[in-house]
Amino acid sequence: MEMVAGKVPILSLTSAMTVKDRSRLSFMIAYAARHPERILPYTRRLGRDTWLSLRSQDHVSYYRAVMRSDAARSHEGAVGSETHESWLKLGKLQFNYLREHGLKPTDKMLEIGCGNLRAGRLFIDYLEPGNYYGIDISPDILLAAQQTVAEFGLRDKLPHLTLVRDLRFGFLPDGHFNVMHAHSVFSHSPITVIEECLANAGRVMAPDGFFDFTYDRTEGAEHQVLREDFYYRTETLINLAERYGLAAKSMDDWEELPHAQSKLRVTRPA
Repeated sequence: MEMVAGKVPILSLTSAMTVKDRSRLSFMIAYAARHPERILPYTRRLGRDTWLSLRSQDHVSYYRAVMRSDAARSHEGAVGSETHESWLKLGKLQFNYLREHGLKPTDKMLEIGCGNLRAGRLFIDYLEPGNYYGIDISPDILLAAQQTVAEFGLRDKLPHLTLVRDLRFGFLPDGHFNVMHAHSVFSHSPITVIEECLANAGRVMAPDGFFDFTYDRTEGAEHQVLREDFYYRTETLINLAERYGLAAKSMDDWEELPHAQSKLRVTRPA
């Protein structure tokens, strides 16, 4: 939901392969000593997120408020792109990878956490009219997505852009989508939200379809920071998919690209 948006954490690391437990006080002290210029931005974010958390009933409402706050400053910044150039570059990275790994113009695609169409604009342009369906929990970012459709001349492609409050997909038809895609969604989601998505993904996925999603990987203890950045072990997500009758595998060549997250592909076993 770009929900879950693809933001680069303030206390960022260079590789998903080497993530340590960033929630530990010892890590934060050492990191602050190396990067004192980031202490004030982190403190501001901590104060904002604490305030929003106290006013929210659940994670979705909390993150919707986070997106509203971020989008008020910058739509592209809200989805994790500090510059327009990086917004374009990361969108193209996602599109090229998916096209090289099975996306066809005739596919019906569901993008979970479509944001302001950083990659979605390329998917919309590539797919046949009406075949793109983007959902997000943030009304603010979906308004920005509408602007992207107009700016890039994609009106005739008839993209669907829909606001949601959960990931149950209750309004979507069975077996409809050949391709499902979620970039930087699970990296901002507690395990309950991920489980809700995987529990319902198989119903809306076509028998020969697949679901690609990125996540922040850790080899150590699973943890979260500020309720915004969540780190999971690969086997946790694979086992969760299997619980709902899905098969999951790592997309190892994604690790070779200039992106800090890992990627899994989920399918429905024959």
